[in-house]
Amino acid sequence: MSDAPAKGPRFHGSSVSAGSSPIRQKCGMSHRFGDWRLSVAPMMDWTDRHCRFFHRLLTRRTRLYTEMVTTGALLHGDVARHLDFDAVEQPVALQLGGSEPAELAACARLGERWGYAEINLNCGCPSERVQRGAFGACLMAEPALVADCVRAMRDAVTVPVTVKHRIGIDRHESYAFVRDFVGTVAEGGCDVFIVHARNAWLHGVSPKENRELPPLRHEMVAMLAKDFADRTFVLNGGVAGNDAIAAQLADVDGVMVGRSAYHHPWDLVDWDARFFAAPAAVPARDDVEAAMVGYMDRLVERGEPWSHASRHMLGLRNGEPGARRWRQVWSDPRLKVETPATVSRLARRALAAPLSPGAAPATSPAPRRPAPARTPRLATS
Repeated sequence: MSDAPAKGPRFHGSSVSAGSSPIRQKCGMSHRFGDWRLSVAPMMDWTDRHCRFFHRLLTRRTRLYTEMVTTGALLHGDVARHLDFDAVEQPVALQLGGSEPAELAACARLGERWGYAEINLNCGCPSERVQRGAFGACLMAEPALVADCVRAMRDAVTVPVTVKHRIGIDRHESYAFVRDFVGTVAEGGCDVFIVHARNAWLHGVSPKENRELPPLRHEMVAMLAKDFADRTFVLNGGVAGNDAIAAQLADVDGVMVGRSAYHHPWDLVDWDARFFAAPAAVPARDDVEAAMVGYMDRLVERGEPWSHASRHMLGLRNGEPGARRWRQVWSDPRLKVETPATVSRLARRALAAPLSPGAAPATSPAPRRPAPARTPRLATS
């Protein structure tokens, strides 16, 4: 297995600076203020490279994360398929799932060589599949092992190694539990902790239910930030809307937004100016859609269905009159054989022309041709 990128630069990122910001020192590690001020959470089946490309059209400074990639997938699978990304996604972090220090170190080394700006260890996923692999949230029961994992990765790479975790597991709801976890992992060299402010219930509820149960306790993350003032703490969980982000930043170093960022992506266009004090021209939604059409054209040229990318931008028009009709056009399975430009034209026509009562949206060109066997590269997978 090669541990260096085998392809050209099209999907190989580089560790580029997020901008010239004031420098601060935390626990011997120098980093730019605001590196973790705002980020989009790693979400399985959602934050793939197509989603990250879309988000980067809306915000230049926000830190983006990959879906969790297991050590087994990298050490025994297709490395390029898991690690390729577009350099425009930077700053982008690779989230790893695993519990063997040597394997995590090898995968962290791969991630650095591929160009990722950060390596993040998942200690928060509660799914049974992840538990069977002895990693994710169940690692919170073994803080010394997590410290060993962090130490091994830090020894292997020069980019930051961070940990994403919960405030507790099962019924361990005392502040002392998460405080001691953080203290031990910090001894392993972790300077940045991304804390999902909810316990992980490992039994009795599904991962989906665990996104709502038990209740969030944001105050626990604020307490950690106060007690470990020389470390960086990023709060994750239940923060929706830019005013809510601003309120949380009064108590913690950063905020990580998950489902709200995915379903309401237009919120992201204000983030650079509001949270990074970075002057930024707000793009027009039409221009963002046009950029995505160009991106989807490139996917088609490589034989990949454009719908792999279009599904991530369905929230782009939220709040605009006709947004529902626009989404219906982009989601219409009958149009998967058309070019992205054709679908975009139909979608914008539906957006701009409100329907009379009882009418159906015109979501296909007229006349319709039969589903073409001659263009399989445009078919859905």
